[in-house]
Amino acid sequence: MEHQSVTQTKLVVTAALGIALVFICTAFVNVRLPFAANGGLIHLGNVPLFIMAILYGRNLGALAGGLGMALFDVMGGWLLWAPFTLVIVGLMGYVVGAICEKHRSSAAYALALAAACLIKVVGYYGAEWIIYGNWLAPMTSIPGNLVQIGVAAGVVLPVVGKLRKHVPVFTLERSPK
Repeated sequence: MEHQSVTQTKLVVTAALGIALVFICTAFVNVRLPFAANGGLIHLGNVPLFIMAILYGRNLGALAGGLGMALFDVMGGWLLWAPFTLVIVGLMGYVVGAICEKHRSSAAYALALAAACLIKVVGYYGAEWIIYGNWLAPMTSIPGNLVQIGVAAGVVLPVVGKLRKHVPVFTLERSPK
């Protein structure tokens, strides 16, 4: 019984830490884009999101990413974006984690981040189309989204292999019942 309690506590603490790191890196390490039609933001919140998803799997990746960035939207004055962010970024974390749970290699990590990039570009394009009622304006956000994922990949890919050797792996699925 004690082992289960410790494992559940570790999961809750790890999820909370992931959510907090995604929020902090989104809120405080960012640059607003002057050329995007509707604002736009490049931030480093994807770095802890991807690290959480690769190390701890799809569910913790989805929680950390979706909740951390949606919390930023709510707290940062982007309230209209919060539901879209919750779904889009949650899906990014889920897909990265799902790919990396099955395949543990640098190629799999790169493929997972490419999938996340596609989800981000398509998801936010659709969100902007819905919010602004214009299919052309969202095109200006695509370069920023590509840069954001590219920078995150440039940080995550070199370090995650080393982290994997030193971080104990546990996921929501593997916790004792």
